[in-house]
Amino acid sequence: MTSARRTSRRSSSAAGTGGHRRVRAARRPVIAGLAATAALVGAWYASAGAAPSTAPNLTPTTSAVTLSAKFPYLSAGYNNTREWTRTATAVAPNGTLRVAWPASDGIHVTPLTGGGKRSGADTVVKGAKEVGGLVAHNDGFALLTRVADTNKWKETAAALIRYTNGRQTFRTKLTGTSSHDTSPTLDGQLSWNGTKYGAYFVVHGAGGFADGHFGDKLSYVSAKGGKLSGGWGWGCSHNEGIALHAEPTGSFTSLCFDDWRSGLFVSTGIGAPDNAPVVQREQCWAGYCGGTFAGRTGDLVKSSTGRYATAFASRGAASAKKNPADASGRGWTVTPRTSTHQVAVAFLRNRNSAPGKAIRLSAGNGTEHVNVRLAPYGKDRLLLSWESLTNAKCKNGTCTGTFTGTNFRLIDWNGKFQSATKVVSTRITGDIAVQKDGTLAWASVPGTPSYTTPLTGASPTTTTLRIARLTP
Repeated sequence: MTSARRTSRRSSSAAGTGGHRRVRAARRPVIAGLAATAALVGAWYASAGAAPSTAPNLTPTTSAVTLSAKFPYLSAGYNNTREWTRTATAVAPNGTLRVAWPASDGIHVTPLTGGGKRSGADTVVKGAKEVGGLVAHNDGFALLTRVADTNKWKETAAALIRYTNGRQTFRTKLTGTSSHDTSPTLDGQLSWNGTKYGAYFVVHGAGGFADGHFGDKLSYVSAKGGKLSGGWGWGCSHNEGIALHAEPTGSFTSLCFDDWRSGLFVSTGIGAPDNAPVVQREQCWAGYCGGTFAGRTGDLVKSSTGRYATAFASRGAASAKKNPADASGRGWTVTPRTSTHQVAVAFLRNRNSAPGKAIRLSAGNGTEHVNVRLAPYGKDRLLLSWESLTNAKCKNGTCTGTFTGTNFRLIDWNGKFQSATKVVSTRITGDIAVQKDGTLAWASVPGTPSYTTPLTGASPTTTTLRIARLTP
């Protein structure tokens, strides 16, 4: 929504768990996730259908990549919940891969062969603070990140940086004094349609009508780094989940979790309009909402026939009604159905249609589901992944629990299960690349995660990433 009406938004509803003056660690949304462990498969909703008696091989192959610097692989989210520090894996048109990951000296982009082996030295983007999205090109890459800036909040600016043959070819700031905004955290997504980039990210008002408030911004940038028309300067309120899909022409398709109207919304041209299709009503304050960092939620997958699918962690809605205390008429009061986050998927016939009812694919209030991912798998199926935490204890929208595994399961484009659940040893720490033959590739941190306590000190580090590949 691009009007100044957004500044009248009920800051009190978010204040209990953050509001617009939350500290940086408190801004970071909690990863809310998916499904259940194999022991809970029998409790999964009947709407998902029975799993086939035989299942494809869902065990990925992995190769180790030695890093040139220490990678702090955990980050503190809401209530200091433990989250994977985001990486991004992207595939170039020629089939080679790039992986972006942060270190103390900037963002490293590691070149890989199509098989996941290191093929050269890292390119280090000095002064960059976060992996907000990555596009791989045959001759380099484009990175959505944060860089130093001068503003009233002393916060970073969002920037799109392009490297060609090892050299920086442009660095375009996407926030600044003239637009009255900063970006202290991106939670972003970057897409490319062959002609232009779409960068979608969180902004903090620094003057103007939105001073002190949080929203989101969609910017388009040309292949040479010039700012293009379109997008918006102020969209979803306190956006807690971003997805963006590049379209051949016109506006890119986007998703946002918006605490203004408590839910997950689709927008195809303007910033979270009042009539944007509702995917799911959720209690979207601070750590409560199902979406968090793009690259850590279910993403937005498009089929060959033009349909869309998204997966997200959902507490559901036992009730959802307009908030009478919100004079704007846009606020909703949502009473969650469960205390923990469960699996949900939703489908759209096209980007202009209202989505069908979200399908919940897990049950079990004592299990929290985190790090939800969705990716295309072969011609007509989708790979669903999540991490499960048993004996979950929840407070203020975030949960701790005992990690019981990373789970893979196939579904079809109607949400029906197409395989049994497979517990795998690999982790997914960010964006998944889809190679030409349909192989999925992603970065994996070699270590068993712990979600039993908050992250209150420095992150542990690793000098190794495992590149996982799964071929349908």
